[in-house]
Amino acid sequence: MGHLGVAAIQTAGRKSGNLDAIETDIAATAKRLPWVKMIVLGELAIHGASLQAAEDENGPTITRLQAIAKRHSIWLIPGSLYERRGTDIYNTTHVINPAGEIVARHDKLYPFLPYEKGVTPGRDFCVFDVPGVGRIGVAICYDMWFPEVIRTLTAMGAEAILLPTMTNTIDRDVELSIARANAATNQCYFIDVNVAGEQGNGQSVFYGPGGELLHACGVGAEVVALNLDFNEVRRVRELGWNGLGQVLKSFRDAPVEYDLYQSAENRRAAFKTLGPLTMPGRDTVGELDAAPTPPPTHKIID
Repeated sequence: MGHLGVAAIQTAGRKSGNLDAIETDIAATAKRLPWVKMIVLGELAIHGASLQAAEDENGPTITRLQAIAKRHSIWLIPGSLYERRGTDIYNTTHVINPAGEIVARHDKLYPFLPYEKGVTPGRDFCVFDVPGVGRIGVAICYDMWFPEVIRTLTAMGAEAILLPTMTNTIDRDVELSIARANAATNQCYFIDVNVAGEQGNGQSVFYGPGGELLHACGVGAEVVALNLDFNEVRRVRELGWNGLGQVLKSFRDAPVEYDLYQSAENRRAAFKTLGPLTMPGRDTVGELDAAPTPPPTHKIID
């Protein structure tokens, strides 16, 4: 009880059209590693980052993925898909149980603006229970850059967090640091599954509840499977990692209040000097050098 075999498939596919290859990878993983009960893929691994690939809710791709999960009797978190609902398109991760049922959906809360245009932000947080094991949270890629997201999932009881990712940029090294910090500050497993090949630069990572690195992938195709011990998460939260900080208890018990989080208006007022969120252009290079530094909006204590 409290253990879960999780395999991350770091695909190295084409920019799009990877469903057949992914189905083969899932079948091979389930056959080779029968103790694995959950398989996780990277963000948009199947159809890529084009909005033209968006399908209606419960479209043909997700229906096929449900059948794959049922055939192999596994939990399947198949990265994410662009999903159309009415006039909106969401970047959505589906959670499919071993019976082939969709038990949860997560719509990416923070599309990667200004680049991921045309994607409607989600509004809800996603956690789900694996019976006899524990509770798991789901976020997508850029969501993890906002610590409030991961802390909220933790407050909802998540003991492990899955993060399908599509990153092919220079900041992947920074993301690895953020992933590790999220594991340590929330005392949880943090599994960040990137794509490789034509889609991304790989380097998927598993971190434990003390921020300890359990495995780091390279930049090519890779399948990594680990046995997660949810009882270890509970021990760390109870006693601290190696008997050190009991972070979540301190957060719970401290008298400090955060005015910034009282309303969306407070957030907007605090950062109003930043200007609009727009695409950088060639003509903007160097403009910030001449921009005056705004006065502080809060008292600074020496």
